[in-house]
Amino acid sequence: MPKKKPRNPDHVRRRNTPLADNEAITQHLKDLLSPAIYAQSSYYRSLGLRERILNLSLMVAAMLTVIWRQVPSVNELTRMLEQKELLWGKAVKVSQQALSQRFLSFPAELFERVFHDLLPLLQSRWLLREKRPLPAAVKYAKKYFENIWIADGSTLEALFRKLDSLKDVPQGKLAGKICTVIDLLTRLPVQVWFHTNPLAHDTNFLDDLINIASAKTLLVLDRGFYDFGFFLRLIAKQIDFITRIKSNAVFDVERILSYDYTLRDRVISFNTKDKHQQILRLRLIEVKQGKTWYAYVTSVLDPQILPPYVVADLYARRWRIEESFNTAKRLLGLSYLWTGSINGIKLQVWATWLFYAVLIDLADAVADELALPFDRISLEMIFRGLYHFNHAYDRGRATDPVLFFAAPENKNLDVVKTIRKKPQTLDLSPFPLPLTIPAFP
Repeated sequence: MPKKKPRNPDHVRRRNTPLADNEAITQHLKDLLSPAIYAQSSYYRSLGLRERILNLSLMVAAMLTVIWRQVPSVNELTRMLEQKELLWGKAVKVSQQALSQRFLSFPAELFERVFHDLLPLLQSRWLLREKRPLPAAVKYAKKYFENIWIADGSTLEALFRKLDSLKDVPQGKLAGKICTVIDLLTRLPVQVWFHTNPLAHDTNFLDDLINIASAKTLLVLDRGFYDFGFFLRLIAKQIDFITRIKSNAVFDVERILSYDYTLRDRVISFNTKDKHQQILRLRLIEVKQGKTWYAYVTSVLDPQILPPYVVADLYARRWRIEESFNTAKRLLGLSYLWTGSINGIKLQVWATWLFYAVLIDLADAVADELALPFDRISLEMIFRGLYHFNHAYDRGRATDPVLFFAAPENKNLDVVKTIRKKPQTLDLSPFPLPLTIPAFP
């Protein structure tokens, strides 16, 4: 009996119709993005691009409409462009071929510049919200660090071989790799890099990461960034980090800070064996959870600045970037690539992270309205709840999405996550007493 071909659920053809438009959401996107789009007008002209029908403003409107309203095809987007305005873009009649070609050739760097112009505005909006509490570990670390960032890489999905441009590409050819930096405080993306090689190791992004980080920045890193030379360069620039130690690491213990059967906090040293024979001093924190020991290393040697359980808690929050990748790929459709061209992939990457930043801002506003930690808000249910907000808006029962999601009568939308475990108080002491039971998110 012949074997069935492997099936990738992310490559299943979407058969849904686009979600309905909504004036309130359209106006919200317009207010946020219009300044960032118009700020690129001069750069757009400097590239020699004419003020044609499918200009920067309309292309951004079209791309965000595809993500927000889950438009299933370019064919459908062409019909929508002709029938009515998309966000701030006026209705125009264009052929499907012209629109497809524009997606392949429109400079993706313009979307990248719009993305970076939008971030300062969203960060300033975050600072104005003071009712939603910060996690204890984040609040403590914020006293000593200006930035707390999480960095990680993620491989994009396989390309579609059925596209004419990919008919000679081997089956299973992946689209590339992205490395993303997320701000742990605001949850907003800080930077996104794209590498055409899907097998590129995280260490390919070390220089990029060092270039954007400044002194008094704390990086929470996956073990893929584990590199002694990289650690020394960070320390020289007064950038601190937290990561996991390798299981086969060989080190010398220089000083014991805390030591019992649930916690070990020690200053250790590594011989980097480079031409200068530099010694790398780090702090090793080992925490026992159940029957398992979890080991972390940090360049912060003073437990007064980062107590041991704060280090463990902050590293546990590294999972937030995995949640970001899951949102971008599964919820916003980055796993379903529209095109096989490198430019087209970059265009989709930047458009997706652009909308992701707007979604984060909306979820943070809901958290502030409810005076709840951001961790309690479900991004997925906020996104899916826009459908219900649209129906309430059409019936005159809602005008503001933030107030709609925060209303007690809309509790069944499950925007607020259910607490499954009773939260425990995090021990913030630099030298915890024995028998301390830490709390992790």
